[in-house]
Amino acid sequence: MWRLLAPGLKFKRYLAGIAVGLIGLGMAIAMAIPPNHIRPIWEVLVAVVGIAMVLWAGVRLGQSITEVLGSDRWAGLLYSRRHLARGPRIVALGGGTGLPAVLRGLKHYTSNLTAIVTVADDGGSSGRLRGDLGMLPPGDLRNCLVALADTEPLMEQLFQHRFSSGELAGHSFGNLFLAAMEQVSGDFVTALRESSRVLAVRGTVLPATLDQVVLKARLSNGEVVQGESSIGHAPLPISEVWMEPSDATPLAESIDAILAADMIVLGPGSLYTSVLPNLLVSPIADAIRHSAAFKVYVANIMTQPGETDHFSLTDHVRAIEHHVGQGLIDLILVNGEEIPQEGLERYRKEGAEPVTKPPADHLGAAMVMAAPLLSVDTVIRHDPDKLARVLLRILMNMRPRWAEGRIGDALWLETRLRGKGPRNRDGVIRDRSRRN
Repeated sequence: MWRLLAPGLKFKRYLAGIAVGLIGLGMAIAMAIPPNHIRPIWEVLVAVVGIAMVLWAGVRLGQSITEVLGSDRWAGLLYSRRHLARGPRIVALGGGTGLPAVLRGLKHYTSNLTAIVTVADDGGSSGRLRGDLGMLPPGDLRNCLVALADTEPLMEQLFQHRFSSGELAGHSFGNLFLAAMEQVSGDFVTALRESSRVLAVRGTVLPATLDQVVLKARLSNGEVVQGESSIGHAPLPISEVWMEPSDATPLAESIDAILAADMIVLGPGSLYTSVLPNLLVSPIADAIRHSAAFKVYVANIMTQPGETDHFSLTDHVRAIEHHVGQGLIDLILVNGEEIPQEGLERYRKEGAEPVTKPPADHLGAAMVMAAPLLSVDTVIRHDPDKLARVLLRILMNMRPRWAEGRIGDALWLETRLRGKGPRNRDGVIRDRSRRN
């Protein structure tokens, strides 16, 4: 606190101005109370001067803070530390482009987010850094950091910038930054923690394991394919996948986050190369199974050519249960919004098909729910905000005693801040009444 009173910060003068203004207001009140009552004009004049002094000093104090931190940053810090810290504890597992979509939406409602990211990537910039430096592949972790960042767009563009020529061609700046940070800090987890501070990340990003793992797959003809980049383009249907070493050790922080979570989200993402690699770390799957959290599997909107050709929703769920057993999914969330015909035709030419809700409301012990999740874009993908709001309303329904106050207020406040949807709390209250 004494640092705020150091010379040159322009804090003391404005704090003194606020104090003088409050003293003036106190004097005006005292002058108005008998037997000290004097002419009303003096009382009004002193009160007006006091109010003006408080307003002027308060505005100037705010401007002084803004000059140093920037209006977006200090307001965002206050919002994140105070309001979002009350949000639900959510753990999301995956990789690729699907997990960042979940994080990008949920970060507006809670800062108690933990992303557990697959580290089996062996292609592109991540694969090169993994081979050259012996580090964990940083690509998926970088994407999650950027998705959770509460920082200026320029910083996000910088971390995602990919060099197009020279010896650095193909590398992204964010990957190189994480590589340098690991060497400076001494270990990869510390590098992630320090990078999170640079990007003002809302939440925590953790690798599924610190072991150097290799993903392998057996195809329908018995052939074995090695490496995530090769499995994603398998020439034949995949029978099973596994990871070597099979006894990879997860971080203790990941297990703690899973056991303390209110909701666990699996997917969306490539079934065999993004979702399952996390679950193949056995302690992670066991922790999810024993966690009291509500567990949601977010299905892909479209099948993935070379990996899940002609897969139905049932096929996706059976593949997960075949590899890691049952008990990991309470509810399956699938897109129920109509896909534009133009985009549908383009994806069908590539061999992709929509993943739709089956006629039944259950797949085994898991409930099935369809909701509008589609992003209106040239690419068929999940809309982060739609997905986040649906996930939070699911948690409100399934954990009403804990969730209604905090999540209901979070949905209402975020709606007001973004200027979307209903402008009052009735929008949330009506939803609760429909549930009841």
